[in-house]
Amino acid sequence: MRMLIAAVTACILVLAPALTAGAADGKIAVVAAENFYGDVAGQIGGDRVSVSSIISNPDTDPHLFETSPSVVRDVAAAQVVVYNGADYDPWMEKMLSATGKPGRAVIIAAALTHKKSGDNPHLWYDPPTMPAVATALAAAFSAADPAHKDDYGKRLAAFLASLEPLRQEIAAIRAKYAGVPVTASEPVFGYMAGALGLKMHNESFQLAVMNDTEPSASDVAAFERDLKRRKVRLMFYNTQATDNVVTHLVDLARASHVAVVGVTETCPPNLSYQNWMLSELDATQKALAGPVQ
Repeated sequence: MRMLIAAVTACILVLAPALTAGAADGKIAVVAAENFYGDVAGQIGGDRVSVSSIISNPDTDPHLFETSPSVVRDVAAAQVVVYNGADYDPWMEKMLSATGKPGRAVIIAAALTHKKSGDNPHLWYDPPTMPAVATALAAAFSAADPAHKDDYGKRLAAFLASLEPLRQEIAAIRAKYAGVPVTASEPVFGYMAGALGLKMHNESFQLAVMNDTEPSASDVAAFERDLKRRKVRLMFYNTQATDNVVTHLVDLARASHVAVVGVTETCPPNLSYQNWMLSELDATQKALAGPVQ
């Protein structure tokens, strides 16, 4: 982390003379740390905003992100910045503090949802998060571009309405499978699993993986027992962050006839936030509905 912060600082120093650019064509310049927040910003802002998402590749581990001069330029020029917080993307805080811009609106999902350092930072899987972020984005865009306030309000209403299929599927899965035991390699899907009423096992193992520490031998053994004895119906795992231990557990789950559902920390290309969440809920529902071995 110290090397990353040093790299950010170096980029800022090099680019200091060029930190005055803005969005072209009079659009509101928006930078999102993660592409799912960028997608929501685009849905709320429409053609009145220009959105740049920093982390957007679902094939790479977002924890290994390294900044670049182009990223610093985008952040410095942004009129609206949205990021996760709760220590998920601390590099964004460093860039913001070093590239001050009068009047810039900064939206932090963790602040909106009252989450703090040490909490599960995968907030986009928590159903209340995106309505709060979308509402804050609409307010920021309206303040920056009051002539189109009504348009932002209409897009916000449309976005909130578009979440109804998600709410319905969450409710349907919860009604049928609440209390079913599941496990996971790390707590990426944790908030959604909680919303579905699933009973999560091996949380100590998950916290160790999330915090980049080695799970204890007893935690690994407990996880293996749950899989071998089929004490859990399915296993969630983060397809963007796997190591030898996680790969072993995924293989063991399949060998033990425990369903496996891969989830991601980045929205796949060509999918909206809503469709991404629906696709993962569909995969979860199918896994839960599968035959119990």
